[in-house]
Amino acid sequence: MISKHLLLAATLGFAYAAAPAAFCQADQGQNQASEQVMMPEESAAKAKQVLAQVIQALGGDAYLNVKDYTCEARVSGFGHNGDLSGFAKEFEYVMPPGKERDENLPKRNIISVYNGDKGWSLDRGGVSPASITEMATHQEEVATDLDNILRARIHEPGMIFRYAGIDIVDYNEAEWVELVDKDNRSFRIAVSRSTHLPIRMSVDTRDANTRMRSSQVFYYSNYHPLQGIQTPFQTTHDRNGFKLQQVFYDKCEYNTGMSPDLFTEASLQERWAKIAPKNKKDKDESKSKN
Repeated sequence: MISKHLLLAATLGFAYAAAPAAFCQADQGQNQASEQVMMPEESAAKAKQVLAQVIQALGGDAYLNVKDYTCEARVSGFGHNGDLSGFAKEFEYVMPPGKERDENLPKRNIISVYNGDKGWSLDRGGVSPASITEMATHQEEVATDLDNILRARIHEPGMIFRYAGIDIVDYNEAEWVELVDKDNRSFRIAVSRSTHLPIRMSVDTRDANTRMRSSQVFYYSNYHPLQGIQTPFQTTHDRNGFKLQQVFYDKCEYNTGMSPDLFTEASLQERWAKIAPKNKKDKDESKSKN
């Protein structure tokens, strides 16, 4: 599930960072040994076999055919000293891969909407278009979303697959699979050998302008079967060795038949008309008359 740090930052007014990530370094020797004894074709075939097991464990056809989902979540952000610096409750509406709407709870007066290459936000000042930075962040989140990778991106031309061996990851015996996309993003996915469910994914990218490398790590745990789909009810997101956020899901529902109209600027304008302060409404009405 796509991380929602933009909404949380807007709701609470804080910046994320902090707390060192818990990386396991012991896998490197095992991974290197596995790669040395496997030819590239054999390594790719093994990686694809592991990913096929992941998709089946997550729900098979039910997982692959998700049309939309809604979730209620508690989102925590972290400050530079590693302490909890903010907390928000939100409701998520998602039509994979590019449509997403996040609303703060209980007031639903801070909302972000993304629809492909467009986006808008509603806050105490009204409705405004998403900034270039916000759109770039959202599109990168879509490109690096594990569900999007497993449902669609593994079939993209030019995707490279490698099997990277067995390791102990987050107290689980796991297999590592590596993928590299056409934009040179490097993905490493740790898969539990007992459940075949993903437990961790790291993503390494290089900034096109600065050439600086950035590393993100996503942790997935507390899986629950919902409508035939294994759903992680806890996710953690680190960036460059510092904890960014944690999300705890209270409930989720798949294939609700939601309307695409939820992901439009008009839907936010309609919501603003209902919740705008009275003096703001009067000013807007006065401007329209003049």
